[in-house]
Amino acid sequence: MAGLTAMEKKLAEYKCNTNEAIQLKLVRFPEELEDDNTTFNPEYSHQVFGDDEVAFGYKGLKILLYYIAGNLSTLFRIEYTSKVNEKFDCVEADDVESKIRGIIPPGFCTNTDDFVSLLEKEVNFKPFGTLLHTYSVHNEEAGDDIMYQIYKADMTCPGFREYHERLQTFLMWFIETASFIDVDDERWNYFLVFEKYNKDGATLFATVGYMTVYNYYVYPDKTRPRVSQMLILPPFQGEGHGAQLLETVHRYYMSSPTVLDITAEDPSENYVKLRDFVLVKLCKDLLCFSPGRLMQGFSQEMVVEAQQKLKINKQHTRRVYEILRLRATDMGDAEQSRSYRLDVKRRLIGPYKKKQRELAKMRRCLRPEELTNQLNQIDLNMQHEQLEESFQQLVSDYRRVLERLAQA
Repeated sequence: MAGLTAMEKKLAEYKCNTNEAIQLKLVRFPEELEDDNTTFNPEYSHQVFGDDEVAFGYKGLKILLYYIAGNLSTLFRIEYTSKVNEKFDCVEADDVESKIRGIIPPGFCTNTDDFVSLLEKEVNFKPFGTLLHTYSVHNEEAGDDIMYQIYKADMTCPGFREYHERLQTFLMWFIETASFIDVDDERWNYFLVFEKYNKDGATLFATVGYMTVYNYYVYPDKTRPRVSQMLILPPFQGEGHGAQLLETVHRYYMSSPTVLDITAEDPSENYVKLRDFVLVKLCKDLLCFSPGRLMQGFSQEMVVEAQQKLKINKQHTRRVYEILRLRATDMGDAEQSRSYRLDVKRRLIGPYKKKQRELAKMRRCLRPEELTNQLNQIDLNMQHEQLEESFQQLVSDYRRVLERLAQA
C-alpha cells in the first residue's frame, strides 16, 4: 500500500493544469513570439480536456497556439520537459495533440519559420464583408487614438469560411458552454471587429472580436435576430469594444422593417450588464423616457416606442425603464424612494405570487401532512428577505450602468 502511494505521488507530478499549459498569442511582429507579455491563457479548457481541466503524462507541458493577428493563421506546437512513458512502463500519456487537432482546422503551421513566412504576407489581409461602423479609442500607452472598424460578413465572402473556422476556436477557451455553429445555415449573420494598425508604413488589420446572430422566423412575415455567441478577445477586453459591437448590431437591425425585436440565447451575467448599458443609451433620449413620464410609471407607450424604433422587447424595455427611473429618482427623498422601491418590487414579486396561487390549488387537493410539507417550503418571511435582497442587488447593478452611462 505504501508502495502504491509512492507511485501515485510520482504519477501526480505528471498532471498539468491545461488552463496554464495552453499559451495563446495574437502576433503582429516576429519579436512577439518570444515576448511573454503578449501571451494569454484560457479561462476554460473543460470542453477539450474534461471537467478537471488536466492533461496527464507530462512535466512542464506547454501547448502553444499562436495566431497571426489578422487572418488568424495558426502555429500549433507542444513542448514538455518530461513524458511519463519515458519513465514508467505501461503508463500512457494523454494524447494532447489529437485533442487540440479536434478543434483547430487543418492547415496550421508546426514550426516557427513557416509561421513567420505567413506573417510577412499579413499585409494582404483585409476584413471581410460590409463596413458598418468606425470608431476610435484613446490609448494612454501609445498616447494616440486607435481606429477600429465593425463589419458584417457571411459565408459568401471569399476566404471567410476558413477564417471563421480559425476564429471560432477561441470560443472553447473563453465561453463556458460554447459550441460550433452550422455555418451552412444561411440564417446566420456574422459581425466582426478589427483594429487598424501601421506596420512598416502599411495599414494592417487585427482581429478584436466577433458576434454571431441567428435570424429566427416569426409568423407571418417577421424575423427575431437572436445573439448566439459574442467574444472580445482578452487583449482587447475592458476597452468598450463589446458595447460598440452590440450597439452597432442593434442599429443594423433597427433599420429593417421585417425585424420584430432582438434577443439573446442564454445570456451570461456580463452580457446582461452590457445589454443594459447599450439599451439604456439607445432609449434615454426617447420622449417616453423623459423624467416626467418615468415618474408616472411603466407604460404601454414605452413598450411600443422601444419596440418600433429600437427593436427592444417588453421585458428589456421594463429593465431600461427601471434604470432610467432610478436616475430620475431622488433616493434621498423618502416618498420618491418608497415609490421606486414598490414599483420595482411589484415586478419582482411575480414569481412569489405564482407560488401562492399554486399553494391555493394544493389546499384543495393535498392531504394535511403533504400540505404542511409544502408550507414549510414557502416561508413568507423568507420570501420577504429574498425580495429585499433581489431589489438591493438590482439597484446596485443599475447604479453601475448609470455610472458607465455618465462616463460615455
